[in-house]
Amino acid sequence: MVLKYFYDSNIKSVVDYDVEEPFRTSINTKIIATGSLKPEEEIELKPQISGIVDEITVEEGDLVEKGDLIAKIRVVPNEQSLASANSRLNAARLSYDNANTLYKRNKVLFDKGVISKQDFENSELSFNQAKESLRQAQNDYQIIKKGSLSGGNSANTSITAQISGTVLEIPIREGDQVIQSNNFNAGTTIATIANMSKMIFEGTVDESEVGKLIEGDSIDVVIGALDEKKLPSKLVFIAPKGISDNAGAVQFTIKADVKVEVNTNIRAGYSANAEIDIESKDDLFCIKESLVRFDRITEKPYVEIQEENNTFKKQDVTLGLSDGINVEILEGINEGDKIKVWNKVSKEN
Repeated sequence: MVLKYFYDSNIKSVVDYDVEEPFRTSINTKIIATGSLKPEEEIELKPQISGIVDEITVEEGDLVEKGDLIAKIRVVPNEQSLASANSRLNAARLSYDNANTLYKRNKVLFDKGVISKQDFENSELSFNQAKESLRQAQNDYQIIKKGSLSGGNSANTSITAQISGTVLEIPIREGDQVIQSNNFNAGTTIATIANMSKMIFEGTVDESEVGKLIEGDSIDVVIGALDEKKLPSKLVFIAPKGISDNAGAVQFTIKADVKVEVNTNIRAGYSANAEIDIESKDDLFCIKESLVRFDRITEKPYVEIQEENNTFKKQDVTLGLSDGINVEILEGINEGDKIKVWNKVSKEN
């Protein structure tokens, strides 16, 4: 029994390994940048006066031309400002009436030669100044009350499109209160309009790959939502400064002009990947990259080659171009060599 125990303990089943031979193929190395599509021209329309949204004339997705009416604002005047403007208007009217009376009286006296020409011209100047002050007070009162001058060209209550394009978003509804844009407040966004015929791809690449990119390179932008449709593009921007993500890796922003076909249903915000060709070679002597191992001490690559007695010997190799699946072999392997596949083949499989 003891002899049988030692025999069973020391006997080893034969382990079979698959082998593969080198082959020739083409290798095309690419950089993949993840990002999204954005309109190159996108603006937010904001009111020039505070008030209530009285009417919205368009819907999201509508095509508009520059100058088209988007919405109308109904002014709700501030009572204190309105009262102050009314008070100034009344004061200006009193000054005008008084100046007008003096002007008419002095004109009669000047025509009779009772007063000098200088006295008459002074009264005429006061009359004209009072008339201008009254006109200004009337305009101020009208603007505060209605938001624009009656019959004037500055229709602050009408929000119009500043560019031709597609209405992407209308974040407000009729009846909402809006705030005007000024030096202290960005103002309420009435609508967002973009020119969808001019799109850009904006994405990020890792710091280890950004040095291989050159502005002006041709790239392909692949849109997954459109059945992996490829759009030809041109790299136009590489960020000079990287940003660290949560994992500690540094990412650099890139941008590319995308050529959009007329019949392509492109939407803003589509997720996309940019495929950037770095290097391409044909008829390379290659093996599967999964066959390569690295020495733990020297960190040099090696493979194991099958010999005649069905054993394997370690062979150092020099690697060349790689696409992540196949790798070019520069030295160490010959045509017809059988290279160990590291996955074992059991008798059951």
